[in-house]
Amino acid sequence: MNFDRLREKLNILADAAKYDVSCASSGSNRTNANKGLGNASKMGICHSYTADGRCVSLLKILLTNHCIFDCAYCVTRKSNDVPRAAFKVQEVVDLTINFYRRNYIEGLFLSSGIFKSPDHTMERLITVAKKLREEENFNGYIHLKSIPGASDELMYEAGLYADRLSVNIEVPTVSGLKLLAPDKKHEDFTKPMEKVKNEIVRYTSERKIIKSTPKYAPAGQSTQMIVGASGESDKDIMYSATYYYKTYNMKRVYYSGYVPVTHDSRLPAIGTQVPMLRENRLYQTDWLLRFYGFSVKELLNKQHPNLDMDVDPKLSWALRNLHHFPVDVNSADKRLLARIPGIGLQSVDKIVKARKFRKLNWDHLKKMGVALNRAQYFMVCDSRYWERRDLDAEKIKGMILQHSTGKFRNQYSTQLSLFN
Repeated sequence: MNFDRLREKLNILADAAKYDVSCASSGSNRTNANKGLGNASKMGICHSYTADGRCVSLLKILLTNHCIFDCAYCVTRKSNDVPRAAFKVQEVVDLTINFYRRNYIEGLFLSSGIFKSPDHTMERLITVAKKLREEENFNGYIHLKSIPGASDELMYEAGLYADRLSVNIEVPTVSGLKLLAPDKKHEDFTKPMEKVKNEIVRYTSERKIIKSTPKYAPAGQSTQMIVGASGESDKDIMYSATYYYKTYNMKRVYYSGYVPVTHDSRLPAIGTQVPMLRENRLYQTDWLLRFYGFSVKELLNKQHPNLDMDVDPKLSWALRNLHHFPVDVNSADKRLLARIPGIGLQSVDKIVKARKFRKLNWDHLKKMGVALNRAQYFMVCDSRYWERRDLDAEKIKGMILQHSTGKFRNQYSTQLSLFN
């Protein structure tokens, strides 16, 4: 084996995979059996993270960065002048096993440029997973990228060996896809999603009757959207995300800020990278939609098509809807409590349980983990003191920002100086 060439391939294909952030492994429950290698339990993989929050714990590589498509936003597009490489199937298998034995990784995240055809590419990805499972008895986490345009038969087989499948929708809107990737069709992305969703539903139903039914993509499927490549507003992005959650039962939708890598009139100029704070706000909004009972139109609309960069989306909504406040924490239902800025779902449960025994005051709430620096302006409790008094939205926002801290603090508006 030529180790120098293998190292070169690894450098090229690991670097090309760094733009795909949809590699979280939560949700898999594949356990070790027959003295095999690895264990993708319900606890998921123990991740490490880069300084900007991206997961790097899996062996995260492309099978190849050769591609027959010329998508403007993609670093591996066929017209781009970059070093090219391709792994053999056995090379990926050997790397995974050897890296695992050395405790470098806990699983494999395998994607690929599309070479020859979608089916040919998908077949090779499946072969890697099949060899790991059947020949190496590997029970660790495997995440395979679904290749747009791959056949239903191959998508079915992929789910038998992978813990999670994902096909990246990339551009949030159909119009954006036509502009930046004219060779691709929207249905090429949604067809594999539909197949995986249907098979997961079918296998889940069958396992209730026949316990020996094999697992099918136990960690579900996910997708990724590129933010900032085609000019979509945050409202457009979140409406698209909501559609994929509801239509295809997505476990997660990931948001990746576009990094300009080429001069193209259709794309943002080099040097205008999407700020990490925008990604952060989109993830916060995603969380509110999935777990806090908010709808997209409450958080984003024609008057507010983009998220506020100064404050988180729940606080931004509250400042625009002061008529809903103050909320009495000793009598409000869970839905209203969860809408108070500074109160998370765990604190909501603690409040509901604790108020059965006595009325709660500020000290009680602080001990429960409520962030009073925000929450105090939007609620009342067993105290004569109500912090909001006659403050309007701008004054409340200014007072909160004046005493806030966080890793994105230096990206906040310069208007903070007005309150110093």
